[in-house]
Amino acid sequence: MGGRESKSVVHEEQCSLLIGVISPTTNSPEVAETYTMPTSDGPSHFPVFVPPPRGNHQRPPGYVPGRVAPVPSPPPAKAPPPPPLKPHGLPPPPQRPATFNLSEENQRRDRAQSLQQRKNTLICFGVSMGALFLTLILFLSLTSGDMLDENCPDHSPSLSSWNPGHQPEKAVVVRRGHLFRLDSSASLFSLTIQSGGRVVFADNADGSKNITLRTHHILIEEGGALHVGAPKCRYRSLATIALVGRSDDKAVPEFPGLGRKFIGVQSGGTLELHGIERVSWSLLTRSIPATGLATGGHAFQRNFSRGINLRVVDQDTAAVLLSERYDTHDSHNDSRRLTLLLRSLPPGRIVTLAVGDSAAKSLLDETKTTMGEKLGSSFVYDLKYRQAWALVSVVDGGNASCTEDVREHENHDTGGRALARRNFTTVDGVGFSVTAYSEWKNGFAISGFQVDAVDQVVLNLQDEVQQAWRPGDHIVVASTDYSMHQAEEFTLLPCPHCTSRQLRIQGKPQYNHVGEIINGVDMRAEVALLSRNILIYGEMENSCYGNNLCQFYNHDTYGGHVKVFGNFSSVHLSHVELKNMGQQAEKGHDPLHFHMCGDVDQRGGYREPTYVDGLSIHHSFSRCLTIHATNGLLVKNTVGYDTLGHCFFLEDGIEQRNTFFHNLGLLTRPGTQLPTDRNDTLCTGITDKVYKGYTPSPSTECKAVSTFWITNPNNNLISNAAAGSQDAGIWFVFHSSSTGDSHGLVPETKAELTPLGIFYNNRVHSNFKAGLFIDKGVKTTNASAADPREYLCLDNTARFRPHQSADPSRPRVAAVIDTLISFKNNDLGAWIRGGDIVIQNSGFADNGVGLSFASDGSYPKDEGSSQEVVQSLFVGESQNRGTNGGQNKYWGPGGADGKMRTLPRNRTFPIRGFQIYDGPVRLTQSTFRGFIPTPERYTSAVGFNLKNTWQLTPRNNLSQLSFHSTVGLRTFFGRPGQWFEENDLDGDKNSIFHDVDGSVTGYKDTYVGRADNYLIRHPGCVHMSQWNGVICSGRYSQVYIQTQGAPSLSLSISRDEYPDAPLVLRGINSQGALSQQYQPILMMSKTYTLHWSGPAPREVVLSLINFDKDDWVLVGLCYPTETTFQIMADINDRQSNTFDDITDYGTVSSLAELERRPMERKYFFDQPAGLLWLYLRARQGRDGHSYCSVKGCERVKVMATTSSRQTCNCTAKAYPKYSKTPSTVVPMPALNTQTCEGCGAKQVCFCLLFVR
Repeated sequence: MGGRESKSVVHEEQCSLLIGVISPTTNSPEVAETYTMPTSDGPSHFPVFVPPPRGNHQRPPGYVPGRVAPVPSPPPAKAPPPPPLKPHGLPPPPQRPATFNLSEENQRRDRAQSLQQRKNTLICFGVSMGALFLTLILFLSLTSGDMLDENCPDHSPSLSSWNPGHQPEKAVVVRRGHLFRLDSSASLFSLTIQSGGRVVFADNADGSKNITLRTHHILIEEGGALHVGAPKCRYRSLATIALVGRSDDKAVPEFPGLGRKFIGVQSGGTLELHGIERVSWSLLTRSIPATGLATGGHAFQRNFSRGINLRVVDQDTAAVLLSERYDTHDSHNDSRRLTLLLRSLPPGRIVTLAVGDSAAKSLLDETKTTMGEKLGSSFVYDLKYRQAWALVSVVDGGNASCTEDVREHENHDTGGRALARRNFTTVDGVGFSVTAYSEWKNGFAISGFQVDAVDQVVLNLQDEVQQAWRPGDHIVVASTDYSMHQAEEFTLLPCPHCTSRQLRIQGKPQYNHVGEIINGVDMRAEVALLSRNILIYGEMENSCYGNNLCQFYNHDTYGGHVKVFGNFSSVHLSHVELKNMGQQAEKGHDPLHFHMCGDVDQRGGYREPTYVDGLSIHHSFSRCLTIHATNGLLVKNTVGYDTLGHCFFLEDGIEQRNTFFHNLGLLTRPGTQLPTDRNDTLCTGITDKVYKGYTPSPSTECKAVSTFWITNPNNNLISNAAAGSQDAGIWFVFHSSSTGDSHGLVPETKAELTPLGIFYNNRVHSNFKAGLFIDKGVKTTNASAADPREYLCLDNTARFRPHQSADPSRPRVAAVIDTLISFKNNDLGAWIRGGDIVIQNSGFADNGVGLSFASDGSYPKDEGSSQEVVQSLFVGESQNRGTNGGQNKYWGPGGADGKMRTLPRNRTFPIRGFQIYDGPVRLTQSTFRGFIPTPERYTSAVGFNLKNTWQLTPRNNLSQLSFHSTVGLRTFFGRPGQWFEENDLDGDKNSIFHDVDGSVTGYKDTYVGRADNYLIRHPGCVHMSQWNGVICSGRYSQVYIQTQGAPSLSLSISRDEYPDAPLVLRGINSQGALSQQYQPILMMSKTYTLHWSGPAPREVVLSLINFDKDDWVLVGLCYPTETTFQIMADINDRQSNTFDDITDYGTVSSLAELERRPMERKYFFDQPAGLLWLYLRARQGRDGHSYCSVKGCERVKVMATTSSRQTCNCTAKAYPKYSKTPSTVVPMPALNTQTCEGCGAKQVCFCLLFVR
């Protein structure tokens, strides 16, 4: 698994799959562009990109995404646990040292001869005995049918045959020296394996040794061991462990930490389960349509369709080629037309006929003869009035190809149904049936047809599975649409004609499942094998009972569970099926739970690092796999399907260095255990842990159930698929401190500051909220009057900002998201909030919004950080049109072809590819296609967060983009209406981005803003009415205006060149707040006046944001005429919250004098106009992406003293006095109509890489 293969050439729409060899511990395939991730100083962190301090975003070469660094030297190890018991036999006796007597030579000679004789005798005896033992072993092996293999635990000669039989009331204890080979099925009350005891399931060569063990629980104590197979000797028969019992059965004792109905591995215990190695999951390579037929099948039924109804069906594709009715009851001409048609059909065509009401009166003899000759019909010659008749035949196929049926007509309610059906096979090997029927029922003449797939639907897969996936096995095919509920289960049928990569399923699919790379994005459905030859399952009741949350679930949710405690001796599970596991009403009782195990790899003293491989965990009642205060676990090739609550679950926020490699999770439903598991109903219905009658808010505290719930970024996700969750596919959430049972074990978690592990080659689709979500934390305090929310509910205070060694004083670290495939996510393909984050080589298609970054509403929490997308593809609406139904709510026209399709959110939702929000963000070398607006909705390649209150920096920049001809709107700034509402919040009005190279607009180095924002305009700007935007040249920055002492004020800002078009801002804080902040974007080197909707605030702080050195604006603030001022400048270091360079402002006598002395700290108060004039000029340089200067945020603080409470709007006095003629500071560049060379993503296929 350590090699690499070169990538094949990829062509769009006929994309050769990118083939690589990926391993969780070896190199990944080479990719086009990479970012260096040199080893960090922290011994527990994987390599990550470390940029230089102060925002430098250069990335040195060398990083290969997907490569997991060698494990660093571990700290001094604790005493290693006892090794697993192995059948190696007794050790040889110790050799005695040789002695020599230095007496006379003769004595030596005699002794030598004597010794030689004895030696020869011993040799002869040893050879004889060895031959005897070998003969005996060979005889026993031959008679038992198995050759002994020291790798097979059941072959150990130290084992005794054990056949306890069915004793469901007997609690069995396997004590020291009891080494049992379970040779037959058994029923026990319980099984406890104590120190020195061992139970091994027997196996045989032909895999017929099928053993079932039924019990309430299995407890493996220190020194005890349970083995079913081994990594080098996989179990070949069927081994089943059934965990039985009810939650309310008082006769069954409860064990601390385990409860009932479990397999428990305590400290020092060993659990080794190893089934037949099989491909765990694969991908479709050819789409399977709803009904199983590419043509979609055909169904028709009608009352009183008089005459002969006809369908002509293509024998190769099952497509209906012709639908026609011939009224041979009333029209001889119709009979002639039918004759001509039948004679014109080529041999081999399928023809099906059904009589509606009556067809005999005007049916000509020549027509009857033609039917007999061409279709092989015999009943047509005697067809009677109102006789029901149906036929399916093949043109020129003779009588043997004809199936027909008739029923006599007695009255309008009798006679029965005439039914004809024949089966056929398409050229693709898909079986289909053609059915015709004719009858009288309840006084109506009914006729109909059906063309449908039969149990011969063949799946084409990426991997060779035909030998390993067997008839009778169960599989699941994932949804490739918005609804996760389009996942479908099937049973495999024998298929002797199938290739090694084909399977035949029983039944037919209800939904389309894509098996292609569509518009450059790999949308092939995952196909998972659910069956394994080692099965652990919980026996269930028929319905919910007792205290098992029956108010929320009508089915039994008290399944079995497997729990592993710390300091176990050895635990490895591979190719095991866990079904009906987990207990929804009991926390910590999950299908497989590693509980407080610490380091479980070499760092923890384990010679064989702990892993789970190839598990199938399905129909679970609480999660799939829980990793709780456990580090270094490898989880690979595991399927988690149909579970309640987070599926792959990291619990307390301290779990690190775990690797998820090539796992699949799908159909992740809401659960009850944590607020983040719950949907709306469960969130408001479970209030026992909130404070006194508080009602939780589902949208902010719950609704986060995810297939992969990752509570610490220092974990690795490689080649996984999250294929359907109620909320998110993969969610990174950040605990500010260790929680749950781990609270206090780690002094300070620092998850927000911890660098991201490897994130490579993952795909997310069919999730309702988001494919990938990186944001938010959890509440780490109990409910109280001060904060009534429940412990561990969602909390919006966390901000991911990775730094070296999780130390904010050390250099920042870029989190690299490499090769993410995200499609058919209802809301967001990805929502990512944080510091330095890079997304590369990724594909987004058919999402409500493809990708949205976020930092913070005012200042990014991590000063100088930025977010970047490079070498990626965005598809608005692809050729994957989906299937109406399966809990898809919305169906309407869309796409480049305007055909009906499933839709995200609803028919009017404004689909966007890349959503600009907060900042700074950079989008470069990426491609857009399939963004076509419809009469009902706006669809744009680039858009903005809707109903946005917060800041948008003009440093958000786009470059080297390519737009396919199927992009109708390259960008859109919204209009009042549904979804946008009034479109007048502060962030809406200040929407802007920098088109660095003109690849969006054709105008190099320009800014694109909203058309009605005259603070950014000049006479040379180009108006883009379709975008509701304007393209302008110039330099732009922000001024943050913070006020105290005047709540609920609106701020009106006018530019002296456009005084009749002010920008009115509400502020970012809620109405009534004591302080307020406004965040306008201003063109540099211009003059502005500021006016209030009420009395002027007593204190105003103006902060220079994203100003470069010597950038300036001149501002006039409106105040009552009798106001006096104290004005000062300072520099605020936001990290330390200290102030430096504090300087008072002096006064000048006129605006003209102020303009002559722009570099000085002066102000002028025009009393008649009520305007306080001063310059805002940056005196310090700014570094990288920092919002403020290298010394801190330059500010001007105005403290006003006035007794007036009048509204301070000085517009009427300021203009036309201070009006100016509009002018251009930076000339507009010429329009470039040339094709952008080197723009767009280099890749044309964004595919999941093969895994071997």
